Amino acid sequence: MSYALSVTTDGPFDDTLTRTRSALEDQGFGVLTEIDIAETLAAKTGETIPGQVILGACRPPLALDALRAEPGIGLLLPCNVVVREADDRVLVEAMDPEVMVQVTGNQDLHGVAADARARLEAALTSITA
Repeated sequence: MSYALSVTTDGPFDDTLTRTRSALEDQGFGVLTEIDIAETLAAKTGETIPGQVILGACRPPLALDALRAEPGIGLLLPCNVVVREADDRVLVEAMDPEVMVQVTGNQDLHGVAADARARLEAALTSITA
């Protein structure tokens, strides 16, 4: 089962992270949470990994529709988008919202998932434009 939508850029990590936040905003998503995994692991374990940040993106109307269709869907929200360094490039990955439908088996989520997927694909495409 494929669970990610992704693009790869040659740009600098910090620039790609900024462009990703902007691309999400352009598609109506707000970033509710931001977790700098590399920084957190360095602080907690002393180990270093390449740059990696998780953005918890949310489009409230879609979240509301999803919660109405499947009250327990909060376990799969928000839409996680990861920006990470990978072999001198930067990878931007988003959880494919269709996973909500696959995991729950609730076909009422399909419309929400399709809308979220289209918006995330548009955001990812704009990052590499």
